[in-house]
Amino acid sequence: MMAQFLEIKAEYRDALLFYRMGDFYEMFFDDAVAAAEALDIALTKRGKHLGEDIPMCGVPVRAAEGYFLTLIRKGFRVAVCEQMEDPAEAKKRGYKAVVKREVVRLVTPGTLTEDSLLDARRHNFLAAYSEVRGEGALAWVDISTGVFHVMPCPQVKLGPELARLSPRELVVSEQMEAELAELVTDIGASLTALSPASFDSTAAEKRLTELFKVGTMEAFGQFSRAENSAMGAIVEWLDITQKGQLPLLRPPVRESADGAMQIDAATRRNLELTRSLSGGREGSLIAVIDRTITAGGGRLLERRLSSPSRNLPAIHARQDAVSFMIENSAFADALRDDLRKTPDMDRAVSRLGLDRGGPRDLTAVRDGLAQAGSIAARADGLELPAILADAVDALRGHDELLDLLEQALVADPPLLARDGGFIAPGYNADLDEARTLRDEGRSVIAGMQAEYIEQTGIQALKIKHNNVLGYFIETTAKHADLMLSAPLSETFIHRQTTANAVRFTTVPLSEMETKILNAGNRALEVEKRLYSVLKDAILAQSGPVNLAAAALAEIDLACAFADLATGENWCKPIVDDSRAFEIFGGRHPVVERALRQQGGAPFIANDCDLADGSDGADIWLLTGPNMSGKSTFLRQNALIALLAQIGSYVPANHAHIGLVSQLFSRVGASDDLARGRSTFMVEMVETAAILNQADDRALVILDEIGRGTATYDGLSIAWATLEHLHNVNQSRALFATHYHEMTALSDKLDGVENATVTVKEWDGDVIFLHEVKKGAADRSYGVQVARLAGLPETVVARARVVLEMLEKGEREGKVGQKALIDDLPLFSATPATTAPMQAKESEIENRLKNILPDELTPKEALALLYELKELET
Repeated sequence: MMAQFLEIKAEYRDALLFYRMGDFYEMFFDDAVAAAEALDIALTKRGKHLGEDIPMCGVPVRAAEGYFLTLIRKGFRVAVCEQMEDPAEAKKRGYKAVVKREVVRLVTPGTLTEDSLLDARRHNFLAAYSEVRGEGALAWVDISTGVFHVMPCPQVKLGPELARLSPRELVVSEQMEAELAELVTDIGASLTALSPASFDSTAAEKRLTELFKVGTMEAFGQFSRAENSAMGAIVEWLDITQKGQLPLLRPPVRESADGAMQIDAATRRNLELTRSLSGGREGSLIAVIDRTITAGGGRLLERRLSSPSRNLPAIHARQDAVSFMIENSAFADALRDDLRKTPDMDRAVSRLGLDRGGPRDLTAVRDGLAQAGSIAARADGLELPAILADAVDALRGHDELLDLLEQALVADPPLLARDGGFIAPGYNADLDEARTLRDEGRSVIAGMQAEYIEQTGIQALKIKHNNVLGYFIETTAKHADLMLSAPLSETFIHRQTTANAVRFTTVPLSEMETKILNAGNRALEVEKRLYSVLKDAILAQSGPVNLAAAALAEIDLACAFADLATGENWCKPIVDDSRAFEIFGGRHPVVERALRQQGGAPFIANDCDLADGSDGADIWLLTGPNMSGKSTFLRQNALIALLAQIGSYVPANHAHIGLVSQLFSRVGASDDLARGRSTFMVEMVETAAILNQADDRALVILDEIGRGTATYDGLSIAWATLEHLHNVNQSRALFATHYHEMTALSDKLDGVENATVTVKEWDGDVIFLHEVKKGAADRSYGVQVARLAGLPETVVARARVVLEMLEKGEREGKVGQKALIDDLPLFSATPATTAPMQAKESEIENRLKNILPDELTPKEALALLYELKELET
């Protein structure tokens, strides 16, 4: 057995070999050591090899999926080695014959299909990148749903595209492995390297035509050599991992390189589109806006959010679908009730295609098609917008398959086909006959038990069954002597004696057992055959079924966006081909919900009215203190533009957005110690990427450029960056800074306008109003913010003294500043030095102390109000 293990393991050196032994998968040698540590299970030993104990660990077959998931998440791959014959067959070949075993599947991050291993609301993409004669292409597939896409992609664009797709695994040529390793690690994917032969474009095209059973790939469009190479490499890897059992893939769809808004990895991370900065879904944009009901709708939302469209007709069509659902709310509510009963047909069909499905996948298709028919019937007679009309058309025409499944299947089937009981009574005569014999045999057994009790007079006599003896008669030891003696011994044949009971059989009981056993096995065989027939019927209609599933997802998303817009009071944005960017009453959806949940203050809405760019770039230079809401304002405008281009309504009172080609956000930064990059270096790398790529249709969000270095260095970098954005990139931009000197640029550059977040200072404290208005801030209020953060009063008081001296020196020039700093007294923690600043005496407060409201007439109260107002000024 160990020789067989080592022989198979030699072919899968990079994977943990799950070696089937009965009801367990066993691992040996280094695989056992690694698996025991990763899975936190016991490491034991079995036998010796070269004089050393052989490490061993194992997991139950029935619980293997959970262990697969843990190992995949920890970076392992698993080769699943199954027993290919019954152990009884092996024994016929000889006493020491080993059961035949083969690896039937290689489990990798990009090739998962089981529900327990996947997030129902996220795609699980396997991608491949190829370059042929300097031309690059990226292909990706989700084998759990069958979607297959490809696009031209030069290597410089690979990073943003991988960030958009978030594939779990990327397949590349061995020649590119080292070059792309760092990039793939950054997006958290697994890297798989194949031989260059797997990427040969001619062989790849042959693999693809055989897979899709066509004479040429031109049946699906015009694909370049690089695109064929990338798609062929995916098919090659699937053939390797699935051991020839290729998944049911849809024909490849070629995407345009400029069809979606470009968003790089740093921007996706900063804006927290699908994952928060902490790494989870909670706190991200998708967690706030996701009101979809079906798993397919959730996946469609994530695709749209990751790839906002640049196609105006598509955007307008999606908006029309949402508007229709808002205007027909009763219809939309009825659809959502139907959608709640809709299973995930895409993944059910995929599992059936890979022969990993079961009866519940058959019923998932049945129930999904039933709800599709119900939704289509509800839409009869309605004038639907184009997207919804096309979706409803895809829901029709499944009556024949639906009738077959409804007649054949029970309402609630078992998980596994081998358990039987999933075919409805009355569907198949042979099955009904076998079941009748099996079930009547059970009643006959009960009759035989009553007969034997009467014959022996032993009331404790029972007829039982187990897998070793089959049916047997059992009685207690004190009654056994009676049955072992004549005349009963002539009827009852002794089989086994246990500590507490004696077991017998009879000739009639053995004969009945054979009949029952044969009937049960025959019923199970008939059901397995019918399962294959039903599975093949579904796979024959997989194309229309997948289209119906896609239509249900489209309807679900339109209903979800309508529910979101109505519930949150969002508006329908105007999206056109201009360079306009007008947001009135804009809000940040994630922050607004967080404030609502905390029961705190309401979110303060703000406007952002950039010019249409007819006179060049249009940039708002935003100043104001920390904690005042600058970053929130920047992000909310980026999110509003993104939401508008996925076809959603937006969190604002009014929005007019000219199509955004690229979205760049550099808000906040942290060290990248693994690559030896400081916070400032990360900031500069991200800023360089923006300045080198942004075009005149881009929207750029920049916050505190240059803050990670010395003041004048930082100011000069921020100044030059703003000028480059204005003069070269000519992008629409929001540029937040603490360098108040930069506000002078509004007088020098026509496309730059100052804006500030307003605050109110009161008795040494600063009150944040979170309102953005035109104009510039006069200072940063850093000391006041430090006091709010809880710095010791000694530090705050000292900071005020130093700040006053520095500002005085700034007014008097460099020499005067140096003299003032030299004269600055040393820090002291004495009470006289550190006493908290006393609040200025307030004339209004003094006046209020002497007022007795109960004694004021209305006229006197009004006069007093005017008096207090005068004192304020």
